Amino acid sequence: MTIQHSAFGLWNGGRYMHYGEPVADDRFIALIRSSYDQGVRTFVTADVYGNGAADTIFGEAMKGVPRDTYALVGIIGHDFYQGQRDGAKGFPRFTNPGLRGPQDYQSYLRMAAEKSLERCGTDRFDALLLHNPDRIGYTSDAVWKGMDSLREAGLTRLLGVAPGPANGFSLDLILNFERFDGLIDWAMIILNPFEPWPGEFVLGAAEKHGVDIMARVVDFGGIFHGDVRPGHEFAKWDHRSYRPAGWVEASMAKVEQLLPIAEKHGLTLLQLACAWTLGQKAVRNVVPTLTQEIGEGARPIEDKLAELAAVPPGCALDASELAFIRALGENRGCMKLKGAHPAHDGPDLPDNWPLDDDTRGAAARWSIVPERDLAYTH
Repeated sequence: MTIQHSAFGLWNGGRYMHYGEPVADDRFIALIRSSYDQGVRTFVTADVYGNGAADTIFGEAMKGVPRDTYALVGIIGHDFYQGQRDGAKGFPRFTNPGLRGPQDYQSYLRMAAEKSLERCGTDRFDALLLHNPDRIGYTSDAVWKGMDSLREAGLTRLLGVAPGPANGFSLDLILNFERFDGLIDWAMIILNPFEPWPGEFVLGAAEKHGVDIMARVVDFGGIFHGDVRPGHEFAKWDHRSYRPAGWVEASMAKVEQLLPIAEKHGLTLLQLACAWTLGQKAVRNVVPTLTQEIGEGARPIEDKLAELAAVPPGCALDASELAFIRALGENRGCMKLKGAHPAHDGPDLPDNWPLDDDTRGAAARWSIVPERDLAYTH
């Protein structure tokens, strides 16, 4: 089965990433099966979620379901097998020199892919993405030869890259597409009507190199689900607490201007956000986060899934509507970005490193001025 225009992420329900109220096992299994039954049959899992638990619960939920009736996107790259977790920073990338050298990249990737597939209860991915690479992961021939060997072995049909969870990595992605042209089929980025920056910088390069974009956080931290409102209290462990104070209140004024467009097209706010995102260059899939918010008045997560299932393919918006929403959502300079960055001065970190000749060259080829376009200004 091909990857559809919408997908269900195994990070939904707050079980493996910290937000909202984590849903119980039986409810989550029912949610996965309901996704399948309602026609959202592309699923995205990452082996590091719950140290394999997300894979396992997916396998349990889909037991007995014919493999050719759904698409599975896997994500590997954080070594929770041999690596030691570093608090909130998580597990190290498998390319960490303290764990292994380039000669062992291929064997690690093979092991990680096979173990993830075993937990998922299947023998192949439809696409396999490299999870949150460090600089080595974006640029190393040994890494991508290892990824290609998984396709050659029949463990996946397509390959790709999934930066994050932090935002940024724009120049690294562009360089990645250029350096491994023809090898990379998919890339996952953060993109939605209220966060067009910096994801929009990679869209032209993706289109040029035949890379399909999977957009996550399409719900903008829950704003487009309608139950995150002014005064909303986030749990202390909720990852949305990194957003600046007042982001919910500021979003409400923008939402009011979107309502007439949504009503004109008969769309909910989430469906409008998906339509706008699918209207961007190279975007072929949207994966909003389905959150069971805490407190009275929170919408059941099952209702949010039903909205996602009703998202039409393609984009119902015209050019003027797309442009209006882009201008409304202007967010340039609103956060510190990760990856190759002009403000980073010092040795490479796992998710931040200085610009070099290669990334500056990629910027020049796409008319990006890093000191201006990637700067944190708020």
